[in-house]
Amino acid sequence: QVRLVESGGGSVQAGGSLRLSCVAFGYRHSRYCMGWFRQAPGKEREGVAGIHSDGTTNYVDSVKGRFTISRDNAKDTLYLQMNSLKPEDTAMYFCAYQPIYCSSGDSLRRPIYNYWGQGTQVTVSS
Repeated sequence: QVRLVESGGGSVQAGGSLRLSCVAFGYRHSRYCMGWFRQAPGKEREGVAGIHSDGTTNYVDSVKGRFTISRDNAKDTLYLQMNSLKPEDTAMYFCAYQPIYCSSGDSLRRPIYNYWGQGTQVTVSS
């Protein structure tokens, strides 16, 4: 059973930075897909950044050039470095995991994931 625990959220002013972390417990798959999603009040949960076990990454257009997804296999940890934050980035951020191959496009698709963390809140003020 895989368990995901996010941390690193907080409140920052526009233009600031945050780094989210997601520790994955219980996973031992050599092939997997992981992603960061966010959900603002009243909106659908959307894929923000995804990464496959081969290192392939993908980003939603609104965060390209500002956010970077990475992983540290030795620490079983997924990261999301968020720079130049905007008020519209305000949301609850979730990490997700699935032990499958995924294309770069699939890594941002919510239906492929069965394992989710509890979320960490990011608030960006203007």
